[in-house]
Amino acid sequence: MLSESGKLYETGDPWEPYRLLDPAGGPVQPVALYFTDLLASHTPATTLRSYGNDLLRWWRFLWVLGIEWDRATRTDARDFMLWMQLADKPVRVHWRHRGRPYANPPARPAGKPAPGTPNPVTGKPTVGKKYAKSTQAHCETVLRTFNDFHLEANSGSLLINPFPLDRSRRKGRANAHLQSGSASR
Repeated sequence: MLSESGKLYETGDPWEPYRLLDPAGGPVQPVALYFTDLLASHTPATTLRSYGNDLLRWWRFLWVLGIEWDRATRTDARDFMLWMQLADKPVRVHWRHRGRPYANPPARPAGKPAPGTPNPVTGKPTVGKKYAKSTQAHCETVLRTFNDFHLEANSGSLLINPFPLDRSRRKGRANAHLQSGSASR
């Protein structure tokens, strides 16, 4: 499990509704730039919150490994996505119990189904312990667009997007399909 370092802070300011903070409480500037660009294109604050949670998860992963955001490789991105498949979601302490020491998390209330088991009435599965595939896909998309933004802006020392759009394009020569003198002519 990742540490709970850093946080996504709701500012109450319409010009900067959310701010990603590092473990020392300072703003994460690459995310601030990205959020400013999103706001300029009329992105709602709710989207910034959603993107911010994905970015916070990625930053926590990088902080644990001691990797700078603009030095992450495709191997780091792959390992992050594998971690998301294997890791349990963090268990959030209820707001009433925050700050109180306790040895074990509170027990699940009687009659509440175990995570991932079907609802007896609807048959739909309850929220599981693992990250949903849709959460994993959303996170990868957010991280891809974040890195694309910084590649286009030439900010940081980012050389590649560690989250490429098409994994089959990772190998081989770029634009090989546009080779002149191809046999199809």
